[in-house]
Amino acid sequence: MSELSGVGPQTLRLYERRGLLTPARTSGGTRRYSAANLDKLRRITALIGEGINLAGIGVILSLETENAVLAARIAQLSETSGEAQPEVTPEAVQPSSPV
Repeated sequence: MSELSGVGPQTLRLYERRGLLTPARTSGGTRRYSAANLDKLRRITALIGEGINLAGIGVILSLETENAVLAARIAQLSETSGEAQPEVTPEAVQPSSPV
């Protein structure tokens, strides 16, 4: 993975310890990185390039995953209902008031 990404092995281990990457393991304990891991590593590298720290990257990745899950659920519900769902624009969403 280090050769493919240009990211050093120690950095990969750091990302794993921080929960940013979760490679599969062989029975002997060798890390097995998937194409999805490589894509995530590219995203992490881009975010670091933008000056975001690892804690912030963890939050961003979590929110991106949650957003993808919600988008898939909306698509599933749209298919089930057979109706076109109205598009929600940022202007239509009212911010919640602080408590």
